[in-house]
Amino acid sequence: MPRLMLTDETWNLLSRIMLLTGRIYSKPEHRMTMEGILFRLRTGIPWRDLPPEFGGWSKVFRRFNLWSQKGVMMEVFTFLSKLHDSEWLFIDGSIVKAHQDSTNTADASAQAVGKSRGGNTTKIHLAVDSGGLPVHFELSGGQVNDIVHAESLISASPESEMVVADKGYDSEALREFVRQKNAKPVIPRRDNNKQGNEDIDWCMYRYRHLVENAFMKIKKYRAISTRYDKLARNYQAMVALAFSFMWLPVWVD
Repeated sequence: MPRLMLTDETWNLLSRIMLLTGRIYSKPEHRMTMEGILFRLRTGIPWRDLPPEFGGWSKVFRRFNLWSQKGVMMEVFTFLSKLHDSEWLFIDGSIVKAHQDSTNTADASAQAVGKSRGGNTTKIHLAVDSGGLPVHFELSGGQVNDIVHAESLISASPESEMVVADKGYDSEALREFVRQKNAKPVIPRRDNNKQGNEDIDWCMYRYRHLVENAFMKIKKYRAISTRYDKLARNYQAMVALAFSFMWLPVWVD
């Protein structure tokens, strides 16, 4: 039997949240279906290579695709992230390599795949709270600059007292946007900026590693660190599931 990820306690919580979305019915086979999805998330294998203990691979994929269409994984993530500690907000972006199988579409750019120095890539734009737990994320092609998604990340995240980001977000317009949200921007200026960084709270800036740690945690899942999904919504569902597993221990405890 392949290694499983769900304990009884975790599944009881996860299944209750999935039912609360109102988009699925309670069925006993859902647990093993979810185990199959998690096995693929962890290993990154093609759906056709899914071990038969999880059921027929096509049945598992069809249910995953249906849940993705209904936004079940995203709603689970949104529900879990309500436990956020919103005193501080950290934002950043991280590129993942897009496998050739994921670019075999008529318009790859419409599926959040773009050309960057690393070839075909997707970028995950992420906001985490004071504890380093994810509260909102967005996808784009890998060539998209981080700052393009900065305002939407902040707007969709809980209100905070400080917004912390690296030099890639150096923009006076963004700093003013943060101030209009009644938060203090902690965003260093580039070395060629004449204004300098005397006003930066460097003690707070040291905690920016929390958002980088979140990327590190989800990239241990091979289906996240390399994108195999053709559709952006399916990859988004996988990312949401990975982020949800960062939250589940908080809720279980």
